[in-house]
Amino acid sequence: MFGADETPKTAPIKEGEEYEVKIEDVGKEGDGITRIEGFVVFVPETKVGEEIKVRITSVRRRFAFAEKVPE
Repeated sequence: MFGADETPKTAPIKEGEEYEVKIEDVGKEGDGITRIEGFVVFVPETKVGEEIKVRITSVRRRFAFAEKVPE
């Protein structure tokens, strides 16, 4: 039998990787939220609707943090 948490044990992204993303929402702390392969990524200093390039800075079990890549 499976437990309540059937999420993968590893994230589909890694620190240092870069992605083109669209900010979909804003979290409680004001960080923008995007999803990469369904995995939640928080990006500070962004607004809903922004389409930007980000670099992953920290990956946790259920979410990650990224920073904007300067153009």
